[in-house]
Amino acid sequence: MSQVQAGLAARQAALDILGEVLRRRRPLDAALAHVLSAAELPPRDAGFARAIAGETLRRLGQLEALIRAFVPKAPPPHKAGPTLELLMAGACELLFLDVPAHAAVDAANRLAAKDAKARHFKPLINAVLRRVAREGKDVIATQDAVRLNTPDWLWPRWCGTYGEEMARAIAAAHLKPAPLDLMTKTAMEIEGAIALPGGVLRLNDPSRVDALPGYADGAWWVQDFAATLPVRLLGEVKGARVIELCAAPGGKTAELAALGACVTTVEREPERMARLKENLARLHLEAECVEADMRDYVPDSLAPFVLLDAPCSATGTVRRHPELPWIKSAADVTQCADAASELLDAAAQMVVPGGTLVFAVCSLEPEEGAEQIAAFLARNDDFARVPVLPSEVFGMAELLSEEGDLRTLPCHLAEQGGMDGFYAARLNRLR
Repeated sequence: MSQVQAGLAARQAALDILGEVLRRRRPLDAALAHVLSAAELPPRDAGFARAIAGETLRRLGQLEALIRAFVPKAPPPHKAGPTLELLMAGACELLFLDVPAHAAVDAANRLAAKDAKARHFKPLINAVLRRVAREGKDVIATQDAVRLNTPDWLWPRWCGTYGEEMARAIAAAHLKPAPLDLMTKTAMEIEGAIALPGGVLRLNDPSRVDALPGYADGAWWVQDFAATLPVRLLGEVKGARVIELCAAPGGKTAELAALGACVTTVEREPERMARLKENLARLHLEAECVEADMRDYVPDSLAPFVLLDAPCSATGTVRRHPELPWIKSAADVTQCADAASELLDAAAQMVVPGGTLVFAVCSLEPEEGAEQIAAFLARNDDFARVPVLPSEVFGMAELLSEEGDLRTLPCHLAEQGGMDGFYAARLNRLR
């Protein structure tokens, strides 16, 4: 395959990925897996396809505003096929991936010619991308990037919850791809990695995960620094029973097992449970794995420690999943909040009197975090909040709310590359 053909194949894959995400509202990871497995691209070309699709989604608001400025009357999608995706991906190559203009424009024209609908808009695609090559950088220099790349349903929510200054800091953190964090079983070093507290190694420019030192030996697992913190709220768990609910993909399971806990991990999705078991096997760690809906699960005895990492809108993970703001809505937040309430009540029934319940979500939305705990405590006087101390989160007091709950934001640890947005509260069962 020639270099031109390889570039076209990679761009076609990126186009297909964008179509899966923006038209079918599929998560980016699922779209990548589906399209790239079928395309059978060499690693370098697959990486190029990932870069185009990922950065287009990360800068989607800016790209859409740019295209609208250059094409006031954009053709309707049902008539134009992938024309809009071609324009945005081409503009992304030119403005954010620094691909030479002749390569990006020529490839977009070739791909348009292959599509029955887009070929009718080939002159438009050619003219717009040539204009982007000439004028685009000047236009994006004047754009309010953090606002444009945050959809209208999210921006006022974050401003209302955190204030506009913090909302801007959060949105700015989303404009950079997340680094790769590795939670290590024992002290180790990897060339180029920086050490974060708690045994986490951070790589800002990683190669393939399975090619990193220690992968085959099970020396570490991938887990964002913020995601390692909820387990710390349980305190000393060595030798103690811990029930972990909604457990996949298993980072916290591995963390608990590595600390010596006797873990019962509950997950309802068969595919996610299979992945969790694979991870444990690679890491040479053990846990009792129960495939069940946690609402139907009845433990043989109550546990001194229960950890619920509840399903949520995941708006704290936009750095890793740039498609989320564009495929989700406020209705998803409401739906997740309603479900979390039921899950929290079920989890509470598994805690022995005097035991600890930790509730966590990777969401920035108060309905799924602080408001969830406030409502739970209001209807359940058997539990009380146990505030988290700065010493329990490596002295990082900025990660704690006024109530003493964990509240990490993507802009925290900014100089080292940020972290996921997490909320976690620690509750004690009184009786």
